[in-house]
Amino acid sequence: MPLTFSYKKTTQSLNYFAREAGQSINKMKALKLIYFADRYHLRKFGRPITNDEYFAMRLGPVASGAKDIAEGSISLPDQESQYANRFINPAARYDYCSTLDVDAAVFSESGREALEFAWSTFGQYDQFKLADLTHRYPEWTKHEAALSSENTSRVKMSYSDFLEDGSNMLDPCFALDDPAREIRREEIEELAVIHGLWN
Repeated sequence: MPLTFSYKKTTQSLNYFAREAGQSINKMKALKLIYFADRYHLRKFGRPITNDEYFAMRLGPVASGAKDIAEGSISLPDQESQYANRFINPAARYDYCSTLDVDAAVFSESGREALEFAWSTFGQYDQFKLADLTHRYPEWTKHEAALSSENTSRVKMSYSDFLEDGSNMLDPCFALDDPAREIRREEIEELAVIHGLWN
């Protein structure tokens, strides 16, 4: 059951990373940083920041709503497009730039913590290094065989897989023991039910 996508938090996450990078950032790099922030927040607090829908692609996990916003997709609903256009300009082919200060009020303290974690831990890497790093995480590797097929360019990912640990990850994005992992898994399921009732 999908969660309700938070386009405001997603836009401001993209905006935050552009600001941290000096006003402009590579789109793919920003999407990988959002993935790491969502992974951290999910593991530590039991919910993602963006509530986005993730797909495993050849260059790693991709949050589909964040990708649409970063690219200025024509498929964005008017409300989302108008909001995003106030804060970021995706006109360049590979980069987008921040056009207005981050509206930090859309985030909880935990959301800001997760964004800061992603930037401080992974912000020094370029987009290709980040893509390579994401290939070490179990939620992507479980789809690696399917993605090597000529017939598949993306596979839908499950948030519950973000709770798993791999043997060669650079950073787990918040360590979990087995009891905490099960609690987080239950919280994800409950969150999906709640969002289903709202929609």
